Parts: sequence; C-alpha cells; structure tokens
Amino acid sequence: MLGYDADLELFRDNFRRFMGEHIAPFYDQWEREGLMPRSVWSLLGENGFLCVDVPEEYGGYGVPTEYSLMLVEESARAGFASLSTAISCHSEIAAPYILHIASEEQKQYWLPKMVAGEVVGAIGMTEPGAGSDLQAMRSSAILQGDHYLLNGSKTFISNGQHADLVVLAVKTDPQARAKGVSLLLVDTHLEGFKKGTNLEKIGLHSQDTSELFFDNVKVPANQILGQAGQGFVYLMQELPRERTSIAATALGAIRGAIDITTKYVKERKAFGQEIGQFQNTRFVLAQAKIDELATAAFYNQNLALYKEGKLDVETAAALKSFSSDMQMKVADNLLQLFGGYGYMSEYPISRFFVDARIQRIYGGTNEIMKEIVARGILGK
Repeated sequence: MLGYDADLELFRDNFRRFMGEHIAPFYDQWEREGLMPRSVWSLLGENGFLCVDVPEEYGGYGVPTEYSLMLVEESARAGFASLSTAISCHSEIAAPYILHIASEEQKQYWLPKMVAGEVVGAIGMTEPGAGSDLQAMRSSAILQGDHYLLNGSKTFISNGQHADLVVLAVKTDPQARAKGVSLLLVDTHLEGFKKGTNLEKIGLHSQDTSELFFDNVKVPANQILGQAGQGFVYLMQELPRERTSIAATALGAIRGAIDITTKYVKERKAFGQEIGQFQNTRFVLAQAKIDELATAAFYNQNLALYKEGKLDVETAAALKSFSSDMQMKVADNLLQLFGGYGYMSEYPISRFFVDARIQRIYGGTNEIMKEIVARGILGK
C-alpha cells in the first residue's frame, strides 16, 4: 500500500476547497441542463488541476501519478461523477498517449495547452458498429502526400462537445485488421470535422458525450501519433492507465456513497430510533466498508505496479471489472437504506446509483475484461 504523503493530502484539501467553491454550487444545475460549461476547464487549468503528473518542461508539476488519480477519485467521492469522468478522459487517457508516444514537437505543442485547460482532450475509439471489438472499426485515414484524408464517425465520445483535440483510432490500412490501426492527433477545428448533438444518458448527465463525424478531414501527416500501423499496440499499452482511472472513480464513488448514507442513517428515524441502530442497516454499512477496503487494496496494488512499469493488461482488466462491479453493488445496497427517498433524484444517493452503471461498460465492458483475464490464465 502506498504510504502517507503530506503534500498529497494538502493537494487533496485544496481540490476539495476548489470543488466547494466552483463546482458544488452549480453542479445540480449542470446536471439538469445536461452539460458542464466550457469555463470549468479554464478554472481547472488555472488552479493547477489538469495533467498534474506531466513533466515540468511541458507545463505540469511532474508529481507522482497518484496526485493525478486523486483528482478523479475525489470528484467522484463528492458526487460529481461527470466531472470525474471528464478529468479522467483528459488527464488520465488523452494526455498519457501524447506524453508516452508523441514526438517532441507534438508534446511541446499539445501538452502545455492541456495543462492550462486551453485544449480539452478526448479519445475516439468506439464506433456505431465497433465497441469492444476495436479491430472492426471502419473510420479511415488514407495518406495523401502531406496529409491524411480522414473519413468516418465515432460515438459515445466523452468530452466530445468541448474537445479541441481527439486522440483518434483509425484504419490507415483498411484491408488489415489490428495491424491497420493507427492513432492520429486530430484538431477538432479542422474543416470537415463535425460534432453531433450532446447524447442524453441515464447517468453522467452533465458529462458531454457526443458522436463525431469526419468528412474528408485533412489531418497533417505530422499529427500521426507514433508509427503507422502500431495503433493497436499503443492502445494495449495505455489501456491499463485508463482502467486504473476507472477504478479510482469507483473507489471514490464507493467512499462518497458510504459518506452520505452514514449521515442519513444517523439522522433518519423509524419506529422511535435512528435507522442506523437497526441490525440490517449496520450490516449493510459494514459490508459496504469491507467492500471499500477490498477495492482500495486492489487499487493501491495496481497503482504501485503501474508506477513501477509492471502493470499488465490482465491485472488492470481484473481491477476494472472488480472495482466497477463493487461500485454498482455498494450503490444499490446503500440506496435501499434510503427507502423511497433513494429513488428520488433530489437525494444524492440516486445519482451515485445511476452514475455507477456506465462504469461496467466503458473502458471495455466487464465481460471483455473477464475474457482478457481468462486469456491470461489459459494462454488463448
């Protein structure tokens, strides 16, 4: 388990104060409206809460990875899952692709803007006909002289409405399968790049999620990420960080759900006593705490492995599956303690419940995670 870090805890307190001032008073309104304003990204950047583990030469703090993941965890714990997902996509998914794979010129151009919140990052993998099966993607980018001609579409893209940069998985060789996949750094302001409407979801209401369309978009050839044809290799290399980030959201949400339920059962009375005094309530809360401790232990183990460069695809998949399943279970069990009030949207536990559901789907469905783990066991 990672040891106590006083600087990390100070950073955590600063972020909690930031959310109390800039997020909490407005979050319910954003959820009703279905979108966080673009200005949130500027505030996050100005206050130093984006891409914090990016090295100083690119504008970041160069702090350990747990500082960055803490922001994902704490925003989820506060009940702001839409913000957690937004930060995760930007800082934990898009930025590491650039930091680990991009050319020096690409790093110098994009990373400082992402740290400052001037550029919002997203990743584009999923297509209407290609979800977990990434090799089946049809979006293509054909090299024509000094540019790639990009055509196709993506769907369910988190940060899609506000995105200025998309790390885009495409086929640069449409006849090949995995070996035909490449990654492009695509500026969303290029001619022919179109954002669809903000998609309505059962949860994460203020997290912008969009379809993206590409109609003969000319992407400069120097914006390929790494080497052509190596996109699938890069995805497998970077997905463990994404899945660890999903686990950070899960852990934060579990802790947040326990926080608000503990408060509720101490205040709510039934049959002349606090409902926290009933054995069933105590056992449900105790089990939630046990589940939290198990999730935290697995998460900390994975984070330590990641920092050592030893986190493999199978272990990250196991963590993603376990933590998101646990998040859903805990939210469901704790909502029950609220009775009918738990089904009312004005009670935050209901948001913890609906926001948990997507965690078992994005980043690779939990069924695919189990298949990855099984392949690690059986060798095929």
